[in-house]
Amino acid sequence: QVQLVESGGGLVQAGGSLRLSCAASGGTFSSYYMGWFRQAPGKERQFVAAISWSGGNIYYGDYVKGRFTVSRDNAKNTVYLQMNSLKPEDAAVYYCVAGSNLRPVVAGQGNWGQGTQVTVSS
Repeated sequence: QVQLVESGGGLVQAGGSLRLSCAASGGTFSSYYMGWFRQAPGKERQFVAAISWSGGNIYYGDYVKGRFTVSRDNAKNTVYLQMNSLKPEDAAVYYCVAGSNLRPVVAGQGNWGQGTQVTVSS
């Protein structure tokens, strides 16, 4: 079973940038389709991004496309989420998930990390 640890969260001003990392251990990283989700208090969980096994296919949620970029480095067993032009509504706990394919990942089916807090100030 793969274990995931997110990092890189913190406090950033609106309009700023932040880069999240999700480090995987156990299993074979390249065999996992990877995804990012976020959840803010009182709000529904939102799909943020997904990336295929070798990085050739990438998908974004409706509210982050054009601002966020997902990537992965299989040699480092790490998936990244580069967040630019951050808005207060982007504030949330961000989670990564490792699954078997796109549809399970988008549905939240897989192994989850503990999350990292992103706070955006006005």
